[in-house]
Amino acid sequence: MPTISEFFGIAIRMYYNDHNPPHVHVYYGEFEAIIKISSLEVLSGKLPRRALLLTIDWILSNQEALLEDWELAEQHLPLKPIPPLE
Repeated sequence: MPTISEFFGIAIRMYYNDHNPPHVHVYYGEFEAIIKISSLEVLSGKLPRRALLLTIDWILSNQEALLEDWELAEQHLPLKPIPPLE
């Protein structure tokens, strides 16, 4: 599972051959969550409020790139890193 971005202790990853809808796996310390790219809905798991808000901000800024990586992952092609939140 490639890490496509890291910022403020948050790691964003995407699995190859994962199930729809397009989503990211977010890891922060002992917390983890799966967040839907299009609606920003937390599909499972939990993050501290600040980590969740930072992640949502990053997803909103990178939705197009994330969906491109999702398509690459479905084809088992290398994913493109996405710049971190600054």
